[in-house]
Amino acid sequence: MDLFEILAFLAVFLLLARLGSVVIAKFGIPGLVGEIVIGVVIANLTLGDWSLLGMLNIQLPDYSIGFSGNENYHIFYSLAELGVIFLLFSVGLETRIKDLFSVGKVAMLVAVLGVVIPFILGVAVILVIEHNMIHALFLGAAMVATSVGITASVIKDMKLTDTRESRIIIGAAVIDDILGMLVLAIVAGMDVSGGGVNITSIAITALVAVFFVFLVFLACMKLTPRIYDYMGKRRAAKLASNPDRPVKPVNMLAVAIIVCFALAALSEFIGLAAIIGAFLAGMLFADHSREWKLEPKIEDITVFLLPLFFINVGLQVNVGLFTSVEVLLISAVVLVLAIASKYIGCGLGARLGDKTLDRDGVKIIGMGMVPRGEVGIIVASIGLASGAMSSELYAVVVLMSVVTTIIAPPLLSKLFRKKYPTDKWATTEM
Repeated sequence: MDLFEILAFLAVFLLLARLGSVVIAKFGIPGLVGEIVIGVVIANLTLGDWSLLGMLNIQLPDYSIGFSGNENYHIFYSLAELGVIFLLFSVGLETRIKDLFSVGKVAMLVAVLGVVIPFILGVAVILVIEHNMIHALFLGAAMVATSVGITASVIKDMKLTDTRESRIIIGAAVIDDILGMLVLAIVAGMDVSGGGVNITSIAITALVAVFFVFLVFLACMKLTPRIYDYMGKRRAAKLASNPDRPVKPVNMLAVAIIVCFALAALSEFIGLAAIIGAFLAGMLFADHSREWKLEPKIEDITVFLLPLFFINVGLQVNVGLFTSVEVLLISAVVLVLAIASKYIGCGLGARLGDKTLDRDGVKIIGMGMVPRGEVGIIVASIGLASGAMSSELYAVVVLMSVVTTIIAPPLLSKLFRKKYPTDKWATTEM
């Protein structure tokens, strides 16, 4: 490990991400889109034998030959994942358990229809084009994914986490991720040659996932209030016993980060995404996060790490793969279906689940579930590495994931501004 190289690529990437964010924000588009575009440019800009990635000694993954990137890329990828983990933790800090339960029914309908419809359409389009069931199942699994980190970033930037639409989107995204992981477990558990499914493994994954979420919800309702009361009584007892001696408060930031990492690791261990554990960890502290001033402290960490996550999304786009007319046509069809299936499916779920939602609210929820981000790319990478997905189909999924990630934020921002008009939106400054 070369410390100079790590510090160099962090300085360069963060500077370029900031510039991209500021420039794109001047057009009324969320800054994260500029950070993704910067990633695309970095990955594809070469001048003769020179490239910025080469200068920084970063080699991107090439799953077609089983290469997962060099050490510098692994370090960069880890920091990028920490960025989205802290983002979801901060969203959890603003999501109280009672608020999530208040949208439970509608969030469930949004998530289920947002999984079933994209999966069916993804499978159908590949069966029609190339009659390959394994390819079809992996595309269906990739279409199911929702990158909650993208939408959560837009919601936080606009300071609208307390709206009903935002709570429905976040709740549905958590359920969607659990369902998506189960779909991936089913597809990945199939024998590529024979199509067999390990039912026992899938059932265990499902039960463990549901039990994990249930335990965290139970802790939010029962354990956290008792711990808070105990800390208050202990502090009062110390003050009563020695009024002249100040009581040193517990560093709740350190406690919160430890819990965040622990639940994220546990979530990853049981087969869910780490961001689900991070979000649930944030909910454990939500009732007292303002009192402990956790939100601004976590925000400072997120500002540093999150741009790396969005750059990494852009780095996955190899524009050279889209020289084939056939690939471009399939990409166009898949992209249209990917957007329409989530927008219509999740919007329909919102309409069926909550009759009080107006048309703008339904549109917001539908668009908020559109971005696939890194989740779709991860599914595609698993398929390519296992031989269950061709390099052409992998390129299609990557394009679908990145384009939905790029177009959703500005459209979502526009819909939010229409329903909640105000002159107090957050702006991006140098």
